[in-house]
Amino acid sequence: MPFSKNLIIEGKHDRPILTDVFYDENSTRKPIVVFCHGYKGFKDWGAWDLMGKAFSEAGFLFIKFNFSHNGGTIKQPIDFPDLEAFGNNNYTKELDDLETIIDWVYDNTIFKTEGDLSNISLIGHSRGGGIVTIKAEEDNRIKKVISLAGVSSYGQRTSTTGDLDQWKKDGVKYVLNGRTKQQMPHFYQFYEDFIANEKRLTIKRAVTNLKIPYLIIHGEGDTSVLIKEACNLHKWNPKSQLEIIDGADHVFGAKHPWVENYIPHQLNEAIQIMVNFISASE
Repeated sequence: MPFSKNLIIEGKHDRPILTDVFYDENSTRKPIVVFCHGYKGFKDWGAWDLMGKAFSEAGFLFIKFNFSHNGGTIKQPIDFPDLEAFGNNNYTKELDDLETIIDWVYDNTIFKTEGDLSNISLIGHSRGGGIVTIKAEEDNRIKKVISLAGVSSYGQRTSTTGDLDQWKKDGVKYVLNGRTKQQMPHFYQFYEDFIANEKRLTIKRAVTNLKIPYLIIHGEGDTSVLIKEACNLHKWNPKSQLEIIDGADHVFGAKHPWVENYIPHQLNEAIQIMVNFISASE
């Protein structure tokens, strides 16, 4: 199984996008899956590598990547050595990064022989669930989209939390990363960018207008993104498929680092649901 690790793709914002690709090299055109990590996430988190291998073994070409401003670097793609970049991230940059990856897929020879360019699906975890849904609604190259423990509103997380006047005055606010113990900066540009692009960044609008198959997977025990958000997404798009994983948390039983060589059973259940969803004929 060919496995390309840390490919460097040039982004639109003067920072590279590190990318991994998994596939079985057999000159058979495979459905293409692009996975987007979430907030305080990265492509090498936990069991995401094992998930990529599982999709490859199931007959897919699987791509995952670090958003250009997620806080990682080329030399240290895991965790957050570049907090300046993290603080300058925003939703529109992440949408630009995803578009760069989709364009790269279309322009790369290997995807024309090993991948099926007419069959591209997006998966987004947590905050990434909103990113993939917005992109899928506006990009007709995408055929299916999956929200994995995905959020239902960016507005609630951007404009209604904390003291906006103090944030503007200070130019930055901080959020503690409980795992790394870093104080993660959010520069005020994040709020300004959201307000300037609020219509586009309204997940409800994108979900309501989706014209392609849409799968929503959520853990019944998710305390980071509550299950009511999955119910909102499903309500806004009644044709969507909603799957609740009993007892699963926000990361479906995984953690970082994940040193085992097997996929936690709740994540494996989610993977099987995703595989079946993408494989099903419309």
